[in-house]
Amino acid sequence: MSRLDNCFKALKETQQKALVPFITAGDPNADFTLNCMHNMVKAGASIIELGVPFSDPMADGPVIQKASERALAAGMSLKGVLDIVARFRQTDQLTPVVLMGYLNPIEFMGYEAFAKKAADVGVDGVLTVDIPPEESAELISAYDTYGIVPIFLLAPTSHEKRIKKVAALAKGYIYYVSLKGVTGAASLELDSVTDKVKEIKQFTDLPLAIGFGVKNAEIAANIAKISDAVVVGSALINCISDANGDENQAQTGISKLLSDMRVAMDAVTKT
Repeated sequence: MSRLDNCFKALKETQQKALVPFITAGDPNADFTLNCMHNMVKAGASIIELGVPFSDPMADGPVIQKASERALAAGMSLKGVLDIVARFRQTDQLTPVVLMGYLNPIEFMGYEAFAKKAADVGVDGVLTVDIPPEESAELISAYDTYGIVPIFLLAPTSHEKRIKKVAALAKGYIYYVSLKGVTGAASLELDSVTDKVKEIKQFTDLPLAIGFGVKNAEIAANIAKISDAVVVGSALINCISDANGDENQAQTGISKLLSDMRVAMDAVTKT
C-alpha cells in the first residue's frame, strides 16, 4: 500500500479525518519550509501538500500568489522543492507528501525525469492544477511507471461527466474545491458543499479532501464531519506574511492553528 493509502486506513481506524496543510515551498526560504514540514506533523498534520512556486499561479488567490513570488525571489525551483522533500525523508518516512503546482515546470524537466526524481526523493502524489484529466494520459503514464499518485480537482461547477472522468483516473484522494473562484476566497456554504460531496461519493470510493475557505478550527471541524480530509492553505501562509520576517513567530503561528484544527476535528469525529 502507498503512504497515502496507509494514512487514510490508519485515520479511519482511529476515527480521525486527515488534516492536510498546504505551504509554498521556499517561502520564505528552503530551511524554513523543511522545519515547518516537521513542525506541522508534530501539530497533527496527516498529509503535507507542498506548493511548487510558479510565476503565473492563475488558480491561486493573492495570498498564495505572493508566497510564490517570495519563494521564486529566494531562488526556489522545482529541483529545489524536490531537494526539500529529500531532506524531509531523511527523518520522516511516514508522512505522505503531495506536490501541488502547475504543468510548465514539469514539462520543462520532462515527464519521465520528473516522475523518476519525485519518486526517488519520496514524493507520494502530484496535483497539477492546470492539466485537465482529458489531456493527462502521457503524464499519468509517467507517474504510473514510478508509483506517483495523480490527484485531481473537482469544483462546485463540475458536472457528472467530469466527476466520473476524474473518479476513473484519480488515485490517493480527490480534492474538492469548495468555493468558486481562487484560493483564499469567501466563506463556505456548508449545505451546498454537503450536497456536492454526496453527489461525488456516488461515483468514487476514494477519500475526498475539501479545501478553499478553511480559515479556522470551527470551519475545519465542520468540514471534517462531511469529508475524509480537510485542506488548509491561505490561513497558514498568512501566518508567514503576518510575522514580517520573524520565522519563529511564523512557525509558532502555523503550529498553533494546525493544533487547534486537529483538536476541533477530533472532537467531532471521535465517538
